Amino acid sequence: MESENPSGADNQQGSPPDGILQSGVTPQRLHAELLAASAIGLEAYLQGALRDATFSARHGTHRFGQSNREWLQVIADSLAILGHRSWIYREGSSRIFWILETSAKFLSLQYDPVPLVGSPFGCFYVRGYFDADGGMPREPSDRLYFQICQRDKKSLEGVVALLDTEGILCGRIHNPSRGVDPEYWRFFVRTASHQMFMERVNSWHPIKRQLMQRRMKI
Repeated sequence: MESENPSGADNQQGSPPDGILQSGVTPQRLHAELLAASAIGLEAYLQGALRDATFSARHGTHRFGQSNREWLQVIADSLAILGHRSWIYREGSSRIFWILETSAKFLSLQYDPVPLVGSPFGCFYVRGYFDADGGMPREPSDRLYFQICQRDKKSLEGVVALLDTEGILCGRIHNPSRGVDPEYWRFFVRTASHQMFMERVNSWHPIKRQLMQRRMKI
């Protein structure tokens, strides 16, 4: 449910560093972007974000788990705009961990993004995927990188194909540590494509969104 990360990379899914949400992006601005997006774009985003969710066959629901409640609210707002219900609740009284659950029928862990290659909605899918399983440095002074990690190597290949059609160059998909997890894969966006990645893919994750905005101002 929560992204696993044996390589130790920072994917910003936890609590934000001090001051990271004090300026820049606001919930109102993000919500306005969601309202302006097409239904196909929102659905593609949610299918990408689903890479960090699990499916409960017993209840027929998909469950997203995060310590960052703000991003779950983005998921909830997106679902609501599309006419689907969801609910957010805290898991356990002693944990800072939240669950969003939804029975939206269009969501599928077997979703194939290949039909989005060459379409204007491919970036929406990659945005959701990056928000779920992507990482970048928290400190503006650190060397910039963008990476996406997943156990499903085939789905990562689909993301690389989508980025390639946008002219965004990526490194090879590789295993960062076979001794820790031989089935865990990742790739980096090449340095020459960092600016294009921020402009075309961007992020609806509140923390990652602000981190990108800080980088684009430099």
